[in-house]
This record gives sequence, C-alpha cells and structure tokens, in this order.
Amino acid sequence: MIRFRIWSCSLAFAGAWFVMLAVGVCRAEYDPLAVPSGFKAETVDLTITDAARKREIPIRVYLPKSAGDGKSHPAPVVLFSHGLGGSREASPYMGKHWSARGYICVFMQHPGSDSSVWQGKPIGERMASLRSAAGPANFLLRAKDVPAVIDQLEKWNAASDHALSGRLDLAHLGMSGHSFGAVTTQAVSGQKFGRGGITLTDKRICAAVAYSPSGARDGVEPSESFGDVKIPWLLMTGTLDDSPIGELTPESRLRVFPGLPAGGKYELVLDGAEHSAFSERASPLDKTKPNPNHHRAILAISTAFWDAYLRDDAAAKTWLDGEGPRGVLEKGDTWQRK
Repeated sequence: MIRFRIWSCSLAFAGAWFVMLAVGVCRAEYDPLAVPSGFKAETVDLTITDAARKREIPIRVYLPKSAGDGKSHPAPVVLFSHGLGGSREASPYMGKHWSARGYICVFMQHPGSDSSVWQGKPIGERMASLRSAAGPANFLLRAKDVPAVIDQLEKWNAASDHALSGRLDLAHLGMSGHSFGAVTTQAVSGQKFGRGGITLTDKRICAAVAYSPSGARDGVEPSESFGDVKIPWLLMTGTLDDSPIGELTPESRLRVFPGLPAGGKYELVLDGAEHSAFSERASPLDKTKPNPNHHRAILAISTAFWDAYLRDDAAAKTWLDGEGPRGVLEKGDTWQRK
C-alpha cells in the first residue's frame, strides 16, 4: 500500500511535471517576430475623399497573405498616422511585419502636415515650415482624418465591387502613430484636452500604440488628460527621444503613462533611442548610431500587443504580461505595465 502510494505520488509528480513542461513549450512557441517564409506584403495606394471637409486623404494599404481557399476571411485592421513632414510611405517596416502577421494595415497621409510641407523648399526654410505646420489647425485636421478614413473603410468593406470588399474586420481596429501621429493617436483613442475635458475619441478603436507620445500641457495633470482612457494603450519612447519642434524632451514623453488607469496599459523606454528610432531612416539631427535591436523590440512588442488585444490571443497576452518582452529587450531598456 505504501509502495503504491509512493508510486502514485511519483506518477502524479511526473504527470504534473509533464503538464508544466507542455505548457512551457506551448508558451515558448509564441513568437511575435515569426512570419511566413517568403512573405512579401502587397500594397495598394488609394485616396479617400472627405466631401464634407473638401479634403483628400491618401492611404497605403498593406495586405496580408490570402488564405487561398477562395473564401472571405476578414482580418483585423491597424491604422497608422505619420509624424510631422511624413507620408503614407512612412515606417514601412511596421506595415510589412504586421501584414505578414495577418493584419490589414492602413497608413494614412495628412495633407498640411505631410511631406509637402518641406519638399521643394530650400534647406534653410524647411524647419520654419515644419514648425508652422505643427499647430492646432493641422492637429484638428489630423484628428478628423481618422474617423473619415474609418467611415470609408466601412463603405468599401460593404461594397461588392471594391478590392477591400469583405476583407476588413473593423470590429477589431487598432490605431497607431509616431510623433505628431502619436498625438493624433492619443486624441482619437481616449485623451481629453484642456480643463473642459474636450474629447475627440472614436469609440470604434479597440487598442492604440503611440510612438514618441506627448504629455498633457497648459498645467493639466496627466490624470485629467489620460485618466479616462478606456482601451488598451502601448506607449514607446526612448531615453534620447526629444524634438526641436514643440520643445519636447524625453522627460515630457514619460508624463503620459502615470496618468493612465490600470488595465492593459504598457510603456517601453528604449535605452539610447532617439526620435528617429521609430522611423525607417536616421535623422540628420541624430547624435548616435541606430541600434538594430530597437526595430526588433518595436516589432515584437507591438505585434504581441495587437495579437493580445485585437485577436484576443491568450498566448500573446501571456508573453506580453510575462517574461516575453525581456527576451527581446536590452539591459538598459525599461518595460512596465499596469
């Protein structure tokens, strides 16, 4: 009897060990950097007309690989808003990777604060032109571009004769952007402005990623601006992430996270990352050489975030809330969640 009990306990222990090992293997299998072999993103350039504002919004759509079975398989959608002076061609490494992971990625271009602001101008006039374009008028235009784009995507998705017909899962919609695009992202996904609590939130957005975010101004406490954010937010910045426009400093970018309520909120601070770290190209203003691991970390953590909150992927959530991020980060990088 004693031997049987010992043998049973040993068997139970072995079984428990096997279960734990199996669970560990399953978790190890989740890799946000894995993409299909030989995948090449298909891109489609389109223009959205917002008749009410007499405004045209160019977009570039990165399409995931078709299932190949002739059936419609709607995919979650991720929007991206470029920084000041950028275009729909900004940060293609993100669009390519996310589309390889099965997302339809819509990269917007905002007239008035896009590349037309500086292209064709003498070098000595470009900075002044960019500063002028960074004002409240263009901020409002950008914020209103987002719902206009979503409205049109809904129409195209429902149309029988459009290239995007039936391909968009707009019930699972993410919003993202860099710099001025981060400000745009914050505006449409839960931030309040001024002491009156003005909001431009579009409730169709399910989760948001802000690269180089901007904290509240005019003496407004972070909790007043960000305390009512209802959806998951991921913030990414760097220890050298400043900007000559708007007098933004690395410290000012850290004033967003403390104001956010708990639940699905994350912040990554990349050690030595400058403002250009989140874009495709280095900036003439950079003081250091780009760190190749920064893009790797950006893609891994943003992808896990989308998988967790747009696909409800339990393995991605476990990776994101566990030790997964540390596996792609370097010693000086800072990662926190609440």
